[in-house]
Amino acid sequence: MGSSPGAGDSSKRNLRKPARAPFEHRIIRFSALLIVPGLLVSGILVWVQPWTFESKALLLGGEMLVCLLIGAALHEHIVRPLQTLTNVVGALREEDYSFRARLAVPEDALGELSLEVNALADLLAQHRTGAIEATALLQRVVEEVDIPIFAFDPADKLRLVSSAGEKLLQNSSLQLLGKTASELGLQSALSCENETLVQLHFGSDARWFVRRSPFRQQGIPHTLVVLSDVSRALREEERGAWQRLIRVIGHELNNSLAPIKSIAGSLGTRLSQMNVEPEQRQDFERGLSIIEARAASLNRFLQAYRQLAQMPSPVLRECSISDLVKRVAALEARVALTVIPGPDVALMADSDLLEQMLINLLRNAAEALLEPTTSERNGNKSTNSPENSGAQITLTWKLAEKDAVLTIEDNGPGLMNPGNVFVPFYTTKPQGSGIGLVLSRQICEAHGGRLELSNRLPGPGCTVKVFLPMRASLKTDE
Repeated sequence: MGSSPGAGDSSKRNLRKPARAPFEHRIIRFSALLIVPGLLVSGILVWVQPWTFESKALLLGGEMLVCLLIGAALHEHIVRPLQTLTNVVGALREEDYSFRARLAVPEDALGELSLEVNALADLLAQHRTGAIEATALLQRVVEEVDIPIFAFDPADKLRLVSSAGEKLLQNSSLQLLGKTASELGLQSALSCENETLVQLHFGSDARWFVRRSPFRQQGIPHTLVVLSDVSRALREEERGAWQRLIRVIGHELNNSLAPIKSIAGSLGTRLSQMNVEPEQRQDFERGLSIIEARAASLNRFLQAYRQLAQMPSPVLRECSISDLVKRVAALEARVALTVIPGPDVALMADSDLLEQMLINLLRNAAEALLEPTTSERNGNKSTNSPENSGAQITLTWKLAEKDAVLTIEDNGPGLMNPGNVFVPFYTTKPQGSGIGLVLSRQICEAHGGRLELSNRLPGPGCTVKVFLPMRASLKTDE
């Protein structure tokens, strides 16, 4: 089988090209070329002299020894600095910046090279230190920032997570790193449009604004995902819309209800002065009383809703949770209320507003326990009625990181429609107004906290958690 022409030409070139001798051998050869002619000339001159053989041999041997010493010194002065520079460059390649070249002096060819190598080592050391400090700063910022941050590789595996991300996923970074986005429940954050809202199911109804940006690490493309909880901002916008709507409706209804009530009263007064048949008088009086009663009822109904639009801004003062709970617990006597004391915690908060919030929450829990079921409304006695099931409300508090957490639990029927509990005017109670929970959350968020409702697991019952920061940040509605 014949070989290709190109391969033959290449092999011929390789055969014709001699192997290059090492640099040290070439230095020795050139040194020998410098020394040998001088030794030959001096040997001939010494040999023709009328000296004894011992003198000639001793002189030539001393001359050869001096030449060897000079050659060895020349070899040392050429090769040793290059070996030193090789070691320095090798250390730089291994990211060890502690080595420096010797004899780094200006106006010297080898010294200039040493100076440049040392300057390169200093520059790389500075860049290395800067990179380490920048990485440490980035890691510190990622740990301290209060928003979830995630970094995924091309296989959608998690490579970086912030402390807020660990808190969101309720696991440590050691347990999260290496898992895919689908395993973590974050696939929708990677597949959705950039800078859009997504709903992530992590035990809350929060809505997240997703921002994604690409970056490279060691030449490999990665994706940085930043999540921002915009639920509170959206709720504030929604609440502002409700408040504006209530103001407009309240103004218009007040303008109509006041004259209606006044006219109904005036007609009732004039009716008593008119000669009308008794049956007709009775019909007129009943109609006017209905108009006046409904106008008054509608006005009270409207005033209840106006609380959402006119809630005062919190006035922060130091208040004790235990004292606050004692005052609120003393007001609820319809069902058994158990207070489990927690740590002695003092908050910077508006005690009046917090008291109103807890009263609303305890009242909701008690009414859920006392509210008859559908079968009871139809006349059937239920075995799950409060009298038979031991209606119970438990109130306690504890410290969790930077928050004080108040927990209210009941053993009632629980939440029938958790998605609508914070919708203004939504209620399942026959006499409810639908603003108690909305107002409670508004008070809680005005103190920089948050309010969470969920069904007890295992049930039955409902759990309410109030998170209040130890240093409440004042929020005012525009």
